[in-house]
Amino acid sequence: MNSALQETYFLDYKAPEVQAYVSAFDRQLAPRELAVAIYNKIRDDWRYNAYIFHTRRVDMRCSAIMQRDEGHCLDKSIILASCFRAVGLPARLHLVKVVNHIAVERIVELFGTDELTPHGYVEVYLGDRWLACTPAFNKELCDLLNVDVLEFDGEQDSMFQASDRANGKFMEYLEDYGTFDDYPYEFVLDNMDAHYPRFKSARAGRDILTMA
Repeated sequence: MNSALQETYFLDYKAPEVQAYVSAFDRQLAPRELAVAIYNKIRDDWRYNAYIFHTRRVDMRCSAIMQRDEGHCLDKSIILASCFRAVGLPARLHLVKVVNHIAVERIVELFGTDELTPHGYVEVYLGDRWLACTPAFNKELCDLLNVDVLEFDGEQDSMFQASDRANGKFMEYLEDYGTFDDYPYEFVLDNMDAHYPRFKSARAGRDILTMA
């Protein structure tokens, strides 16, 4: 459990940027209420962008991500896990592979597949158990995709919506890569290289990769 509270290279929650951000939350709240408040703010404060990847280690630190206004699911998960740890809530990253069934034409064109990997979310320890919470999609994006906003109540797992508002298929989980106490930088790049034919060559010598 101690490892889920420690500051790490990527989850650098003692950095001024992170401390300033979490200072706005009421530390007198019960752990569940505090976790929900942090989740909601991070879900909507950063726009989700699946097409921008920062390939340098230093750019994937929480303190660096917080200086941007949009991010990949991995970026947002790093922020959420860091903020949880900053207020004393044990947290870790969980990586999986998912397939998207809505608005996939651009994804398939750019990536050569409708599979998104690795998708990142966060597990936070509340009420003597680990709960999943997925901050990737901000409210505006959910409205655009016609899916309900993904809520987290601090009592149940909050995983990607299986269907949209019309009961059509949305997200499906395909493969579980497990949990990580810090962002697994090398694993993520190797995973993307293996699954996306364009990724490795496109990122060569570049700090920021825009797949658009």
